[in-house]
Amino acid sequence: MATIVLQAAGTFLGGYLGTFGAAIGSAAGAIGGYLVDRAMLTGSQRLEGPRLSGMRPFQAEEGVPLAQAFGTARVPGNLIWATRFEEESRTERQGGKGGPKTTTYSYFANAAFALCEGEIASVRRIWADGREIDRERFEIRVYRGGEEQQPDPLIAAKQGDAPAYRGVAYVVFDRFPLADFGNRLPQFQFEVVRPIGGYQNDVRAVALIPGSTEYGLSPAEVTRARPGGETEAVNRHVLHAGSDIEASLDELQAMFPNLKHVALVVTWFGDDLRAGTCRVRPGVTQGDPDGFSQAWSVSGVPREAAYVVSQIGEAAAYGGTPSDRSVIDAIAELNRRGLKATLYPFIMMDVPAGNGLPDPYGCVEQAAYPWRGRITSMPAPGRSGSPDKTNAVQGVVADFTGEVGPDDVVAAGESVACLRPDDWGYRRLVLHYARLAAMAGGVDAFLLGSELRGLTTLRDAANGFPFVDVLRELAGEVASMLPQARISYGADWSEYFGHHPADGSGDVFFHLDPLWAHPAISAVGIDNYMPLSDWRDGDEAGGNFYGFACANDRAGLLESVSRGEGYDFFYTSLEHRIARQRTPIIDGAYGKDWVFRYKDIKSWWENPHFNRLGGVEMAEPTAWVPGSKPIWMTEIGCPAIDKGPNQPNVFPDPKSSENAAPHFSNGERSDIAQARYLEAQHGAWQPDHPAFDDARNPAATLEGGRMVDPDRLYVWAWDARPFPAFPTLGGIWADGANWFLGHWMNGRASGVDVGSLIETIMVRHGLPLPDVRDVHQTIAGYVVDEPATARGALQPLVELFGLGVSERGGTITFRNPEIVGEIFDVVDLVDDGGVVVETTSEANTQVASEVELAYRDPLREYQAAQAHAAVSGPGADSRSRLGFPGMLEQGQAAALAARWLDRHRAGRETISFATAPGELSAGQAMRLPSGGATRSIASRRSKKG
Repeated sequence: MATIVLQAAGTFLGGYLGTFGAAIGSAAGAIGGYLVDRAMLTGSQRLEGPRLSGMRPFQAEEGVPLAQAFGTARVPGNLIWATRFEEESRTERQGGKGGPKTTTYSYFANAAFALCEGEIASVRRIWADGREIDRERFEIRVYRGGEEQQPDPLIAAKQGDAPAYRGVAYVVFDRFPLADFGNRLPQFQFEVVRPIGGYQNDVRAVALIPGSTEYGLSPAEVTRARPGGETEAVNRHVLHAGSDIEASLDELQAMFPNLKHVALVVTWFGDDLRAGTCRVRPGVTQGDPDGFSQAWSVSGVPREAAYVVSQIGEAAAYGGTPSDRSVIDAIAELNRRGLKATLYPFIMMDVPAGNGLPDPYGCVEQAAYPWRGRITSMPAPGRSGSPDKTNAVQGVVADFTGEVGPDDVVAAGESVACLRPDDWGYRRLVLHYARLAAMAGGVDAFLLGSELRGLTTLRDAANGFPFVDVLRELAGEVASMLPQARISYGADWSEYFGHHPADGSGDVFFHLDPLWAHPAISAVGIDNYMPLSDWRDGDEAGGNFYGFACANDRAGLLESVSRGEGYDFFYTSLEHRIARQRTPIIDGAYGKDWVFRYKDIKSWWENPHFNRLGGVEMAEPTAWVPGSKPIWMTEIGCPAIDKGPNQPNVFPDPKSSENAAPHFSNGERSDIAQARYLEAQHGAWQPDHPAFDDARNPAATLEGGRMVDPDRLYVWAWDARPFPAFPTLGGIWADGANWFLGHWMNGRASGVDVGSLIETIMVRHGLPLPDVRDVHQTIAGYVVDEPATARGALQPLVELFGLGVSERGGTITFRNPEIVGEIFDVVDLVDDGGVVVETTSEANTQVASEVELAYRDPLREYQAAQAHAAVSGPGADSRSRLGFPGMLEQGQAAALAARWLDRHRAGRETISFATAPGELSAGQAMRLPSGGATRSIASRRSKKG
């Protein structure tokens, strides 16, 4: 017989689970804090985990514990080697001939500091006596602690036989000048970066965005002289590299060690959603050229003559276009690093609020800062008077694309000039960068643009698609200018597979097939933001089509790459989505359901395509040859927001009409949503991934060897502005606030997946791998700085996150508090021979009404911080304090403190009963009849006897 101790359910996890979760699923949160070592799995002893210690000075002692650092952390290091200070003298005569001679002395130190157990990814920042040092001024060598690590040459030269310190991350200072530190060795501290997660080793391609910069792609420092003699760097906002992009690329390669491809995004600006009047131009944030150490020029236009982007208040709405020279230099820098460059011309729409422009979609004026995919005819297709399906569309497209040809874009020094200076059509954008890439010595790949859905679907009277014809022409022209480059177009995920006019005609057009079949096109490009989830708060009760256990269910997201919305069903309206009224995707005419499934990439790829007019298939297929070309995911990504996989294509940007949160999101930050989405995408398409299914991405005799090239999943996005300068320097870049919920990988890839952290710690202690499939949390960093048991190292995580911990069959299982699994009725579990139910309640005065959580904030140089949560009411006057040896962002810390307090107070009531051994595990949810109603409870622990 086993006695089960239960905690009564409250509504403390309503924020997690919604109405149903407050009634049932939230009870699971009360189980947190009872992790035990393997030898003590049946015990009830509760131990305190490590608490947050102050930022300690470095030491120089034998036997000092070597810290274990995970994610990003600031550590002091331990002095493991040093030489006597080197003295250097300099004698100068003062006051000219006959004056006295003065001798000054300078001192230099050679020293090595052990930081933590290896292998780390990098050391980002270094502080001396609390001030960050400029690493460009000093000779500093970082050893990451790998098992192949070799001795430092300076130590070897001084000592003869020198240890390599394998398995230890350490830093060597070579002739470090001491004058600024009172001729003594300063107190050094180091920012260690060691990502712990599930996707970093899978990433082989990223999209590199220039951010709000005009020189941000330049590896060389660019300065500007200000009035009064002040000079400032305009593309260096860090002290650990010579320029922003160098720092960004250093971290990019450290975070993603298997990276091969970088899509270099370069932006011009469209100024109108009406294709016939839209100009596409390079822009700057201000037109004054004075003081810059490097002139800005794009397409032969100097700064003073360039288009100036719109303003919002005192700030520019966008950063300017990267200068031509900076693009050439960036391509060279990527090549130097062994990375293959994909050049990606990109349109941003600079249409401010209050623009007064006629709207193709029938609104009073055009929406503010819209998506480029909304550029279309005036009026838009489907509206009265639209030129769609008439030959007038050809003129609209011609006005948008212009007449610039390859011979019109010519090299001009370090830039490219255009012989048609007044033609600001789309052709100029594409051909300009093709010529620039040629000047840079070529690129591995080139994109003709992306997501211009409102243009590619415009149809003429003969059912042709004029803009698609222009893309075909451009493909051939770019191929002649870049004969070694692979060429594609990044079609929107709703665009790549066909055009199905919503006019009741039954027409079906594989409108991009002429482009995909063109001999100059190397691959089918898809900007893949397909939804992988349909989760709503309360889905723990069932009703989720995907069978998820939680919003970020690993297995569910992976399977949903080729099922669910866009494959099995669709929603005809927002009302139907809210009501979960799903319409099956069925082709009643020909049984080819895949024609209407944007997620059925495999069927689209391996079958011939037949257009339909009036619902009737044409006799001859399109030009597409099944299986003839690989598929590139020219963009994949997900915002770091609650329920991001529900709608990965939305993004936070308050200035834009496209600003939105995913369907049913609570709007909170969720780095784990982004991480799980990327895990699913890489697991679906990469053959060497443990979760790969060969049937989903079949082998092919193509570059990449598969239908979807596993090396060409371009993750959106990595910013050329390095973390943490972006997003913390709000006075420099106005879009920093968007980072917190956006698609950016900077500052997130360097973090910690808590499930992976638990695995790592247990393996380091020689314990079997735990089951962490249901742990869905992230933190910025975590430090174990003293010898501890696995339990001691993990206790703070379990306590803070309320993780449920149970053991069965020798496997320890951890899971999030909101994951409750199958719900049982207590009456079906109670052993009739024992006490049926025993209830014990604590008074309000016996439980905390306030909690203070101490942590370190990575966005404030790891300074100590506190988050506070409190409730009011009778007897609410006690306080608990939690010390967390980890790094948390302020908003996350506040939310965790509030949830801890809710769990703590909800657990003041315990219910005990007897049942057969092995019936339940920790965190199991149950229903208990109570006064004619039903209460929800969750198991906390069990004991035999």
